[in-house]
Amino acid sequence: MIASKEEEIMEALREVIDPEIGLNVVELGLVRNIELDEDGNAHLVMIMTTPFCPYAPQLIEQVRQVTNNVTGGGTVVEIGDELWDPSLMEEGAGGDWGLF
Repeated sequence: MIASKEEEIMEALREVIDPEIGLNVVELGLVRNIELDEDGNAHLVMIMTTPFCPYAPQLIEQVRQVTNNVTGGGTVVEIGDELWDPSLMEEGAGGDWGLF
């Protein structure tokens, strides 16, 4: 089975770790949407675990760079206004926290 470019991006984003929590942005459910245009440019919407996350600039830049590496195009990372909560995490990802 051939993975879609969006799936490739999501898999690659597993290397972007939130340093405060120790889980990646995919496990945390921070990547909310990925859209690709016909030129290979990506537009991602992501959220942070807290509104004033001190690592937000670092995480956004890492997400942008990793996505660029997959697509070879440009990437825009938009911060969504959705509030994060543990229910957005991948199933089983919160086990170390005793959440699930």
